[in-house]
Amino acid sequence: MQRLLAPVLTAAVAVMLTHACAESETVIQDSIGTQYQTVRLVEVIGGLEHPWAVAFLPDGSMLVTERPGRLVHVQDGEPTELSGVPEVVSIGQGGMMEVAVHPDYEENGWVYLTYSEGSSDATATTLARGRIDGDAFTDVEVLFQQDRHSSRGRHYGSKLVFMDDGTLLMSIGDRGADPPRAQDLGDHAGTVLRLNDDGTPAEDNPFVGVDYAHDEIYSYGHRNIQGLDIDRQTGVIWSTEHGPRGGDELNVVEPGKNYGWPVISHGRNYGTEQQWGRGRVRDGMEQPVWEFLPTLAPSGLAVVRGDQFPDWEGNLLAGGLASRQIQRVVVEGRTVVHIEALLLGEIGRIRDVRVGPDGNIYIVTDHGDGAVYRLEPA
Repeated sequence: MQRLLAPVLTAAVAVMLTHACAESETVIQDSIGTQYQTVRLVEVIGGLEHPWAVAFLPDGSMLVTERPGRLVHVQDGEPTELSGVPEVVSIGQGGMMEVAVHPDYEENGWVYLTYSEGSSDATATTLARGRIDGDAFTDVEVLFQQDRHSSRGRHYGSKLVFMDDGTLLMSIGDRGADPPRAQDLGDHAGTVLRLNDDGTPAEDNPFVGVDYAHDEIYSYGHRNIQGLDIDRQTGVIWSTEHGPRGGDELNVVEPGKNYGWPVISHGRNYGTEQQWGRGRVRDGMEQPVWEFLPTLAPSGLAVVRGDQFPDWEGNLLAGGLASRQIQRVVVEGRTVVHIEALLLGEIGRIRDVRVGPDGNIYIVTDHGDGAVYRLEPA
């Protein structure tokens, strides 16, 4: 039986989340006009060092990762750094990255983390889980590590999302130094993986039993997916990924598909400004649903569902790092029909975007003095 991972919460639980953060909240803008919604921007908690991701616990509190290697538990507006988290190598784009809560958290207490592990010379994207016991992260288990450590602290991917069948999707970037790895099914780089909740490969993955391929791989040919979400109403898996110079993509992720990197791309070569790879189109390789122009530098992606934003129902919210904005993407089926820029230049580099259990939108900014914000109807 499939489990519903995004249940409608009672009003009491929504109030719990608001109360859990209220002590340190600051209204940044009381009324922001957008094309279809007037919204309010609230700083939930500031003073975070390069925060990377946010997740929500059933009691209304929040978990926030900080890239230098910390997991912060925010209760009643007060942050507590949890001891016992895995040791990370914070280099370049790496460090402590994603956090996700098991859909059966109230029964098993599992919290999942991704991080870069290794040395200053070479690191690998790693998945672990543990439980929260007071101010400690305990029962830590390393569940998965990509098969090859790589130099340069780039392109870790690291987004996590649980599917309705309880399996876990995990993105891994091409790691930057050797892009053709993304076309090698015997290499985890440049892929989306589908794992059981204990880190083992899902038994019905598309390449299970193929001698030259890793059983964990769900899709491949990706450069660096840093936005990943599932529309629970349609079942579509949406992703955003970085191109080279240009060529940032919105994709629908499907099992066994090859998304082309680095053979094809809509981007340009950094050094020469020439077309990257062998062109934009090649048989057997997927085209993006949308190319973000100008460059978005995407990170964080959320599908809007619920009662809080009725005029944005079913829209995608794609965060942007270098572009310092969120793009509200209106889709009909799998076709983009409209885009609106939100918070352009207002709060800085957008690292993560989530729809919280209260139906509001939570935003993480990637700065040395970063913050978690809430966007809510005004």
